[in-house]
Amino acid sequence: MGALHEGHLSLVRQSIHDNDRTVASIFVNPLQFGPEEDFHTYPRNIDMDFHMLSELGVYAVFLPDHKEMYPEGFSISVHVGDIGDRLCGKSRPGHFDGVATVVTKLFNIVCPDRAYFGQKDLQQTVVIKKLVREMNSDIDIIVCPVVREHDGLAMSSRNSYLNNNERKAAAVLNRALKHARELILIKDMTDAGLIKKELEEIIKSEDSAEKDYVEIVDIENLLHVERIEKSVAICIAVYIGNTRLIDNIIVK
Repeated sequence: MGALHEGHLSLVRQSIHDNDRTVASIFVNPLQFGPEEDFHTYPRNIDMDFHMLSELGVYAVFLPDHKEMYPEGFSISVHVGDIGDRLCGKSRPGHFDGVATVVTKLFNIVCPDRAYFGQKDLQQTVVIKKLVREMNSDIDIIVCPVVREHDGLAMSSRNSYLNNNERKAAAVLNRALKHARELILIKDMTDAGLIKKELEEIIKSEDSAEKDYVEIVDIENLLHVERIEKSVAICIAVYIGNTRLIDNIIVK
């Protein structure tokens, strides 16, 4: 959706490494924003985005406007089912239907062989893999690692909303996730409920942080797990002030 940062650029670099030509699409998609969310204030900097993509050697940038993507009378959308109601979908109803609809359109327009997405939006990657699989699209979905700031905060366009104090407080997300990994891999804890409680206590210790959710889920279907017996994703969403941030780690 633009406002590019190093996380986005890491996807571009991987695509350029893997493919003959790399195309980037930039479109702030209104269908994936709720009525009280930040569609109108979402950071936009097209000139800087173009400069960064040009420097990397992107072959083309697809920059449609709203009327091109959703012409008058547009009424067809993609419904992703129950998987869109989990995790972020609980507090953002319809969000993943909006994501799936625009991604389907972008895939049909660009016709890529491969498409690159970041693990930071883990639920999105699971939804898009399901979309491609069930709609028989001949596209390989490549998921690239989370890119982080020096203190571990996952890079996000919404980080620009944070003031200095909030930016320091946001480090609590990564601190909580690292603690969860240690509980599983070093202390051999398998009770997901107990691990979640410790995570929630760490988040609660930061005055400007408010938990949206803390979940430990199966990495294939995002269903909640009671006991950790195979690879899991630990996913969190936290409000820092008025800014909602998400992060996750996969523990194998």
